[in-house]
Amino acid sequence: MTRSKAKFIFVVGGVMSGVGKGVASASIGKILQSRGLEVTSIKIDPYVNVDAGTMNPTEHGEVFVLDDGTECDQDMGNYERFLDRDLTGANYMTTGSVYRTVIERERSMGYGGRSVSVVPHIPLEVISRLEHARALAKADIVITEIGGTAGEYENVLFLEAVRMMKFKHPGDVLLILVSHLPIMSDDNELKTKPTQHAVRALNSVALQPDLILARAKYPLDQKRKEKIAFNCSLREQDIISAPNVDSLYEIPINFEKDDLGNLILKKLSLRVRKRDLHDWRKLAERIRAAKDVVKIGIVGKYFSSGKFMLADSYISVIEAVRHAAAAAGVRPEIEWLDAEQFEHDRRTLKKLNEYGGIIVPGGFGSRGVEGKLKAIQYCREHKIPYFGLCYGMQLAVVEYARNVLGWHKANTTEIDPKTKYPVIDILPEQKKMMEEKKYGGTMRLGAYPAVLRKGTIAREAYGKEKISERHRHRYEVNPAYVARLERAGAIFSGQSPSRRLMEVMELPRNVHPFFVGTQFHPELKSRPLRPNPLFREFIKASSRKR
Repeated sequence: MTRSKAKFIFVVGGVMSGVGKGVASASIGKILQSRGLEVTSIKIDPYVNVDAGTMNPTEHGEVFVLDDGTECDQDMGNYERFLDRDLTGANYMTTGSVYRTVIERERSMGYGGRSVSVVPHIPLEVISRLEHARALAKADIVITEIGGTAGEYENVLFLEAVRMMKFKHPGDVLLILVSHLPIMSDDNELKTKPTQHAVRALNSVALQPDLILARAKYPLDQKRKEKIAFNCSLREQDIISAPNVDSLYEIPINFEKDDLGNLILKKLSLRVRKRDLHDWRKLAERIRAAKDVVKIGIVGKYFSSGKFMLADSYISVIEAVRHAAAAAGVRPEIEWLDAEQFEHDRRTLKKLNEYGGIIVPGGFGSRGVEGKLKAIQYCREHKIPYFGLCYGMQLAVVEYARNVLGWHKANTTEIDPKTKYPVIDILPEQKKMMEEKKYGGTMRLGAYPAVLRKGTIAREAYGKEKISERHRHRYEVNPAYVARLERAGAIFSGQSPSRRLMEVMELPRNVHPFFVGTQFHPELKSRPLRPNPLFREFIKASSRKR
């Protein structure tokens, strides 16, 4: 391979949000990585929020957490899963974080008393961060997704940074537009006019896309490619078809049908001989070949905005289930179960028998909690494989205290601060932050170690004594009640090295086929070719139950 300097690829959206810029960026990264290049990915969010931690999941989707504790956009999860890399806070920025840095630098005389302007100082700070992320990763190529769509006011300063970089290093910077081609009905043609307008919006800020990824329900025909190319001043081969696919992991393979990898390398004057998506193709084939179905129910509460937002709120959980199912050779069918329905009618709990396994994922607040507790109790008593994630573990402890130990008023102090049995309680250091209203970036965040006990499901799944998993929570199992819970049959199979914090709770295999809760979020580090061990064991148990 021959190259002179690092290259930068920017991915922007046109027409509408949610068009798939994140998975497109991740797929481009996978393709270039398969050519032997070192790739890193960055997400720019145009929000004034400093990070994603205080955003409501029904509005913004899942808050993804990195090893270093950065709370960021869910697309960072796509990058990590596709590239199989652990990213850092250097790979994520928002309008708020950029402005805060510039203002803090001005306050500390970092600009030497000069006048500080939105242009050029904000775009220059963006460029500085891109270079810093590249240097940390020692990357050959930096792929940066800019949130929002072309023509929006919110991302114009980031596009100005692209313009400045393209002007200074024209051969090292590539701009890719991901644009949606709508269709009125199946017997109608894909419409190219919105894409033309998106390109005009980029032209208005002195930018011209080098490639267009045409997102559509169906593959693009030649006529549509010709029309987009002619009206957008591009070659036909620079229009890449991006139709809907059954699995996200088919997208890189699909892009390669239009020779996207070679197009990018040629435009960036890079020459590489390696071309290896072998393991990725095998994964896609395994997913397609799976015939046996395992039904997984996710008991959640984010139903007010419809199933789309529910899926967005738990996207890493969904992908972790898919990774484990692919490894097991089964096809997962995931269904959403509204926790509140179990509160109003106990007869609805029988519906849980239809599923191979049940997951209660992370969350906050009191809504739907009693319904979740009833579902957990039903799974425990009827030996339905159960996997509780973060809040799902905390509620499993509450349920066990209530219905096994007979502490009927047991609760988490998040729900009932005056409960007689606070089996889940807030850490003292967290209590102080809450009193001072320090909410953003103050939870127990990022990767922490845990020690696993021999002879337990968790230890057998991971195959080692010490692990590291990511956290995002304020409340913990109250150490004052651990001994009594264990005497009643619960096993805290994972603990912090100090033994102060409980990381994994489970029931013995001779009591239940799979009843496990984790204080951490194992879904955040699951990868397509390396499923999380606990998800893998959960899917195995769910398949046996099926």
